[in-house]
Amino acid sequence: MRGKKIVSLALIAALALAACSDDETKGKVEPDSKNFNKTGMPIVNETIKLDIFAGKSATTADDWNDVLILNEYEKMTNMDITWQQVPADGLEEKRNLALASGTLPDVFYAATIPVGDLQKYGQQGTFIPLNDLIEEYAPNLNKVLEANPEIKKGLTFPDGKIYSFPTIYSPEFTSLLIGAKPWIKKDWLDQLGMKNPETTDELYAYLKAVKETDLNGNGKNDEIPLSSVSMTRILHWISGAFGIQNKGQLHTLVDTDSAGELRFFSTAPEYKEMLEYMHKLYSEGLIDQGIYSIDVPKYLAGAAEELYGATQFYNPVELFGEEIGKDYVVGNALVGPDGEKLYTGVTSPLRDLGNFAITSENKYPAETVRWLDHFYSDEGALMFFMGIEGETYEETADGPKLLEKITNSKDGLTMTQELAKYLINPGGNHPVMITDDYFTGSENAPGDIEATKELEPYLIDEVWPNFTYTAEENDQVNVLKADINKYVQEMQAKFITGETSLDEWDSYVKTIEKMGLKEFMEIQQKAYERYKK
Repeated sequence: MRGKKIVSLALIAALALAACSDDETKGKVEPDSKNFNKTGMPIVNETIKLDIFAGKSATTADDWNDVLILNEYEKMTNMDITWQQVPADGLEEKRNLALASGTLPDVFYAATIPVGDLQKYGQQGTFIPLNDLIEEYAPNLNKVLEANPEIKKGLTFPDGKIYSFPTIYSPEFTSLLIGAKPWIKKDWLDQLGMKNPETTDELYAYLKAVKETDLNGNGKNDEIPLSSVSMTRILHWISGAFGIQNKGQLHTLVDTDSAGELRFFSTAPEYKEMLEYMHKLYSEGLIDQGIYSIDVPKYLAGAAEELYGATQFYNPVELFGEEIGKDYVVGNALVGPDGEKLYTGVTSPLRDLGNFAITSENKYPAETVRWLDHFYSDEGALMFFMGIEGETYEETADGPKLLEKITNSKDGLTMTQELAKYLINPGGNHPVMITDDYFTGSENAPGDIEATKELEPYLIDEVWPNFTYTAEENDQVNVLKADINKYVQEMQAKFITGETSLDEWDSYVKTIEKMGLKEFMEIQQKAYERYKK
């Protein structure tokens, strides 16, 4: 009997050692030194093939297996990519199916893998750790991480490993970090003899005047004082006046209080005060009554009829056209009832973690890392965002400029639609570094840059990336957050619309507490403390 125990223990030890050994070698497949070039192009001398699962935005090229930028890059690198494109509508289901089935691609690209899944499948060995690969074969990303320790910290999991290449917004590209901005219709302000609102009370007064005045002159009194494509967008403008969500857009439940302590802000007195203000606006018809069902086409249709006195979305000139959009100016960061003046509608430079994960099926991890890292370089960014010189852009004394055929389509297409013939951007969650040098989105338009200057002095001091969790924490937090967040959002809508009276506030708070708020906050506290260290 004793001998059998010894044999069993020896077997367990051997298996454990083998498992550790396997784990340590994940992602350490050495490239073929005769075929692989550590620097320069091509990346490999003889062609290799990769199979990539890719999330596809509706605004990008239809077939990534035959699009100018990728065809040219294949010639440069000698790496033949087969793209499995998955539209955004079915992305989550098909990504999860691929992960569960064990029939893995070499890479998941722009697949918006949740942070929890990166951790889960990383520890299981499905996604390989990238720390050493980035250090050795990704000089461009490595340079970004060394210059921005906060980004590296947010990218690294509690086990010390990095499992993905991220989407990064340049910390200097403030307009992009803000994204959608508040806009006020200046000609209506002038008609009313009012100034651009600087406080929540002044905003209320302006919106009420818009509601009561036929400012578009059509005799219908159909003006919509404040609209957007969602209530969330509007709250990105309003919340700062109440000191709410003061760590940025990525954290929808927690921030810090006036003492710097972590708090669940959706039960804070300031949050209730904000809901009271928003209910007042909604109940008096000062917010678009269809805000909870509106979509972008319907929103743009309202803009075309000159219905909006104020909005929170992207640049009106770019969205509504010059004729209508020129009448809008940026709205102010508002002063709230307690004198708070912040603009919290800003995101972390570490925008998305889960947009490029290399799987254990990949036989060429070093080559794959080199393939992507090029797009974090200046040369690669120029190619990614503007295409090929002579085909989509030209060099000028003021830098690269898109060709006339792109900016003034003979087919009447927008610039985004025309670019989609040649690039896989704009649109989608691409694992690249986005700077203002070559970015062609509306956030780089002159009006947005000027608007950013007005908001920048009031931006929150610290913007958090998404927290990362241990395996044990991840299992708990996913369940708790899903339930709590769903309830908070449902009740937020009910309180604002008046479906539920704010007299039910205490009951709302108690319900959240019963849903496991204490356990949720204990996990958040641990993650926060790790982040601070």
